[in-house]
Amino acid sequence: MRDYRSVHDSGDIEIEPHKTLLVGVNEAGKTAVLTALQQIKAPEDVEVFSALRDYPRSRYTEVQRGARDPSDVRVVEARFALSDAEKALVLEASPQSTDVSEYCAYRYLDNSLRWNFGSARLRATFTDIQRDLTRMRAYLSKREGAAEVAAALDELIAGKSARTPLSGTFAKNLLSWLETALPLIDEGDAKEEERYDRIKAAAGLDAAVTEAGAAISKRVPLFVYYSSYFTVRPRIHLASLARREEAGDIDQEYDFGNLCLLRLLGLTAKELSELASGEPVPANHPGGVNGAAYQTAVKEHQARLDDRHYRLNAASVDLTKSIREVWGDEDVQLRLVPDGQYLKVVVVDDIGVEVELDQRSEGFRWLVSFFVVFKAQAQADLKNAILLLDEPGLSLHALKQQEFRKTVSRLSEDNQVVYTTHSPFMVGTDELDLVRIVEMVSREAGTKVHTRLVVDDPRSVYPLQAALGYELAQSLFGQSRNLVCEGMTDMMYIEALNTAFTDERKGLKSSIALVPASSASKVIYYVTLLTSQKLKAAALLDSDQAGDMAAKQDELVQLLTQKRILRTKDYCDAGISRPEIEDLLRETLVLMARDELGWDVTATAAAQSARPIVDIFRKEITGFSKYKLGRAFIRWLAAHEVADLTAQEQEGVTQLLADVNKALA
Repeated sequence: MRDYRSVHDSGDIEIEPHKTLLVGVNEAGKTAVLTALQQIKAPEDVEVFSALRDYPRSRYTEVQRGARDPSDVRVVEARFALSDAEKALVLEASPQSTDVSEYCAYRYLDNSLRWNFGSARLRATFTDIQRDLTRMRAYLSKREGAAEVAAALDELIAGKSARTPLSGTFAKNLLSWLETALPLIDEGDAKEEERYDRIKAAAGLDAAVTEAGAAISKRVPLFVYYSSYFTVRPRIHLASLARREEAGDIDQEYDFGNLCLLRLLGLTAKELSELASGEPVPANHPGGVNGAAYQTAVKEHQARLDDRHYRLNAASVDLTKSIREVWGDEDVQLRLVPDGQYLKVVVVDDIGVEVELDQRSEGFRWLVSFFVVFKAQAQADLKNAILLLDEPGLSLHALKQQEFRKTVSRLSEDNQVVYTTHSPFMVGTDELDLVRIVEMVSREAGTKVHTRLVVDDPRSVYPLQAALGYELAQSLFGQSRNLVCEGMTDMMYIEALNTAFTDERKGLKSSIALVPASSASKVIYYVTLLTSQKLKAAALLDSDQAGDMAAKQDELVQLLTQKRILRTKDYCDAGISRPEIEDLLRETLVLMARDELGWDVTATAAAQSARPIVDIFRKEITGFSKYKLGRAFIRWLAAHEVADLTAQEQEGVTQLLADVNKALA
C-alpha cells in the first residue's frame, strides 16, 4: 500500500495461504491496511477511493496543485499465485504464456484497476519480428503482384523503433497485413510459413494475453471487510429503512448490519414493510369477504407471510448454530421476529425468556453482528472471498476470544483470512509465524508492515509477549499436585534438596510441581488459581512476620486447611526466632558461604544462634544476595552427598518432604 491515509509505503506484506495476523498498537494504521486492500475487489456497496478523504492529508496539496494525478497514484497492489487450473486458463487463451505464474492487480486513487502477469511477457516488441519482416518482404518482392503488399508493409512499419510494442492499432494492422500476404506464400514453402506463424504469434500476443487476463480477473476473489462498527440493531424500523434506502440516504456504519441481515433473509426492507401493512381489505375486492377475489388475495398474502416466516426461521437456526459453536452455550437461541413495522432480533435463554439483543452483553452482540454480516456477504459467489477482519472479538472475554480464534481458523479453511488485533488472546503461540507487525514510528515515516518480528517500537510486539506469558502461566496448571513457595529462592532450595533426597528415596512424589509466588502475600492468589482449577495445592511459608500474616489469612486457611499450610519453624532448630527456608540449612550455608563465596559470618552466627541467618548475612556482607547464596548452595550440593549435611538438617529436610507428600496425597 502507498499514499493512503497513514500509509506512505507499507513495504511488501507476505500473506499466508490461510490466516495472517496484523498486530500493532492503536493508531499504527492496521485499519488503513485492510481498507486499502479491500479496494482490490470490494463488494458493490463499498465506498471507493476519494482523493480528498484517502490521500495522506499532510500531502493533499500535491493533488490540489496537480503535482500528483490520482490516475498515477497506485494505492494498493496485490500479487496472486495462480493455481494449475488458472494457469491452464491462461494457456488456453495465450499458448505462448508458459511463463505465467502470478496475477498482479493494481488499484489507483482514481479507482481504475490495472493488471499484469508479474514478470511474465505481456507483449512482443518490434525488434522481435524485425528480421522476419525484412526477410518476408524480400521474399514477397520476388513474387508477382506483391508490390502493393510490400508497399503497405513499408508504410505500416515506417518510424517504428526496436522498442515499439506490438499492441493496439499497430498489432491489429499488422495482423491484417499478414492476411493479405498469406496468399503470396507458396503452400509448400515451410520456411516462409514458419516465419509467417512467428510474426502472427508475436503480433497476436498482446490480444491473447489481454483475453487471458480477462479470464483470470473474473476469478479474483472478493475482499470482504468486517469492522465492529457494523452492528445489527435489535429493532429495525422497516418503513424508515426502506425510505432511506430508496432516497439513497443510507448511513454505512449505522445501517450496514441491518441491510446485511435483510440480505441474509433474501428480502428487502420495503418487502417486509409492505407485508406488515398489506393485509387484504374485503371492501377493496368485488363481492366483499365472500368474494373469490378477496379469498385469492388472502391466500396470496398468507403465502407471503409463510414465506417470510420460513426464511426468518431458517436464518435464526443457522445463526444460532454458528453462535453456539463459539459462545459455548447449547441453550442459547436467536430469533428474528416480525412485529408490525419492526423486525426484532431477540435472544431466548435456557428457561425460555425472550430478551432483545441489546440487553445481552457487548461481546454477544458483537458475535451476532459478525455472523450476520459475514454470512450475508459470503454467500454463493462469495464462497472463496478473502476476509478482512478488523479487531475481531475485541469485546469478547479472553477465553471466548481464544474460542473465536478457532472459529477464524475454521473460516480460513475455505476463505483466506487477514485480521488485525492487539489482544494477546487473539494470537496463538503456535501462530507467531503468521504474525505481521504493523507500526508507525512517526507520521513522517507512516505505517510500515514488518514480516519479521523485528520492530523499532517495542510496544508493537507486546501482544506477542503477553501471549507467550499467558501460555507460560498456563503451565502452572500442568500438574494435579502443587506446592506453592514464597519465592524463587525457596523453590530453588526445595528443588535442589528434592533432587538429592530422591536419590535416597526420600524425595517428593514425581507428580508434585513447585510453584513460586513472588512474595508471601501473593501465595493466596496462586492457591486460589490452582484450587479453582480443581487442582490440589499446599503452601510452604517462612516463619517471619510476612509468613505469619499470610498463614493467618482466613481465605488461605479456608482453601487449604492448616494441614496443607507448612511452616519453616516446624523443621528448623526450635531456638531460631522467625526462621526462613535458609535456616533449615543454617550450619551448612554458613560454612559453604565462607568457602565458596568468601562470606565469613561464622563467628556472628555462633554468637547469635537465635537470629535468622539471612539477617546476619545482610548485616555482615556488603552486596549480599539471597539468589546468589541459593545458586552457590545448588552447586555445592551437586558436588556433595546428603550425608554432608548435618544430622539435624537431614532430619528437618526429610520431615519437610514427607509432610509435603502427605499434604498432597
